[in-house]
Amino acid sequence: MILVVVGALVALLVSLLGTRWYIGFATRHGWGQFVRDDGPTSHHTKRGTPQMGGLVIIGASVLGYAVAHLAFLTPPTASGVLVLFLMVGIGVVGFLDDWTKIKRERSLGLTSRQKVLGQTLVAVVFALLAIGFSRDGLTPASHYISFVRDTPIDLAVLGPVVGLILFVIWADLMIAGASNGVNLSDGLDGLAAGSSAMVFGGYTLISVWQNSQRCSLVASRACYEVRDPVDLAVVSTCIAAACFGFLWWNAAPAQVFMGDTGSLGLGGALAGLAILTRTELLLVLMGGLFVLETVSVSLQVGWFKYTKRRYGAGRRLFRITPLHHHFEMVWAEITVTLRFWILCGLFVSAGLVAFYGEWVVASRP
Repeated sequence: MILVVVGALVALLVSLLGTRWYIGFATRHGWGQFVRDDGPTSHHTKRGTPQMGGLVIIGASVLGYAVAHLAFLTPPTASGVLVLFLMVGIGVVGFLDDWTKIKRERSLGLTSRQKVLGQTLVAVVFALLAIGFSRDGLTPASHYISFVRDTPIDLAVLGPVVGLILFVIWADLMIAGASNGVNLSDGLDGLAAGSSAMVFGGYTLISVWQNSQRCSLVASRACYEVRDPVDLAVVSTCIAAACFGFLWWNAAPAQVFMGDTGSLGLGGALAGLAILTRTELLLVLMGGLFVLETVSVSLQVGWFKYTKRRYGAGRRLFRITPLHHHFEMVWAEITVTLRFWILCGLFVSAGLVAFYGEWVVASRP
């Protein structure tokens, strides 16, 4: 467990100091934020604020993980490296999007098709590797759909080839959904960074508990068949600590934004942790805030198209989406952020209760 503590401290320090340095660097090079014209008018004052701060979050997370293992001369595991690979890979897609915005000096970067193609490429590589590294008959990922552990729903019921294809599709959907969910939430100062820190902190607790209750240690029906739970705890706590360090400078009034580099990368890492800790469907509850943000956009678009087709004029369910912008029309920005943090904390708490509650029930004789 000392690896978890060391990794978190290193990631926190690197993020805290690195973000301060990055703000000056990005300012000198003109890497400023471009604000959408149809968004809240109060956001126009944020134009020019340094963006792509997610580079620091990703760098601090990877460095914290590496230093923790080097300090104790312990080799990295396939599970830990895979989550970091997914975070970096999806983060690169976000970086290309951010860089396109800077070069073209507008708030639109890559096209939706380009983003989806990049995310899919990284997701497919991750899925194939996650289902392929076997140690003692246990692979990082499983072809069973999971909630708080693997369920009886087997994607490979029609054969290994079909199972592999279905697992790749399932992983791709999870990664795209999680990365875009965090991305949609990154619209207010500190909202995405603070919320992500809570969810990753929750996954640290889950991984630590899975390690103490793994089947190789305890003889119980409630034990967990998860490969490398300690290393998954190291990864999740490093990312949570990096988010906290970044939040120091990203809290209102933000001096730097994470950009798509950070939000897409964080979402990818969340999906990776859910897949490798065998808590895929639990992510819907743990990341409930991100789900709400995504659903609000889907409902807005769907309702607008339906009413336009039926009545000839599109109508809106919300004043503006994602959901946090709707409430920003009523409350001050900092109020929306704090209340959404509270909501995120409730979702994470509910997820942890569901996770532990299942263990309590399953461990009964």
